[in-house]
Amino acid sequence: MTGFSVSSLPIILLPIGVDDDALDACLGSLDAGTPEGTRIWLADDAQAGPRGLAIVERWLQRTRLQADYTRRPRPVGEVAHLDEMLRACGDADVVILAPDAQPLPGWLQQMVACLARDASIATATPWCNAGEAASWPRLGEISPPPADFERTARACAGMPPAHPELPAAVAHAVALRGSARKRAGGLDASSYMSWYAALIDLSLRLAGLGWRNALCETAFVARGGEGLPADGDMDTINARWPAWHARLAGCLMEDPLRPYRENLTRIYMDIGSPEPQRQLFQ
Repeated sequence: MTGFSVSSLPIILLPIGVDDDALDACLGSLDAGTPEGTRIWLADDAQAGPRGLAIVERWLQRTRLQADYTRRPRPVGEVAHLDEMLRACGDADVVILAPDAQPLPGWLQQMVACLARDASIATATPWCNAGEAASWPRLGEISPPPADFERTARACAGMPPAHPELPAAVAHAVALRGSARKRAGGLDASSYMSWYAALIDLSLRLAGLGWRNALCETAFVARGGEGLPADGDMDTINARWPAWHARLAGCLMEDPLRPYRENLTRIYMDIGSPEPQRQLFQ
């Protein structure tokens, strides 16, 4: 995919988690599927242990990306930490990855293209094997990560870009338009403990201001499992957004994204397996 300079790409924000193996896989996928020189901020809310710190240090020494790492002396909590990161980025567009995410090749360029195609899109969420409303191959189910990253990425890139509406952005990976985020007021760190719930709240506030939460059907980011709310977070969502559960349930029952999901499956099957030598890079 051409037409993008590294300077025009958004900043990738990666909060560091406690799962060392997931961190190692995430960083490896980032290097394999992200343009050289892309800016990325690894931010550690005092979560990584000794092995995690060693993984980060080794990766920083060899990565092709323009990477920075920060670590707080003591944790402030997931949402407060992310809100600090977003405020530090000002009105720049960013992409937030879950700590256990594994982006597929071309993912970032496709998400940038999604934001560029429609100025009303405030959040763009790629497909995921554990992405709730954005799940593929089956809606709302947790499937294993794709066995063939390149084939899946090629299938997604072959999708006609329509960017249909999602009930809310999903936490495995989300591109946030900086101007929209600032207008909506950022994250509500005083009401939510989990990024999962804070992102739903931000998405609904953005929708209320006339912005769109869209599916980027041309990109895929794998994940080991779905995100989860913290205790009490969904009670707060229900109190603040009483129509949320009905809206989500309607999406899961009616499945308005079914034609897109089926089209991706058809394209995937038509592509076939890559050449044998390509398997060396999986």
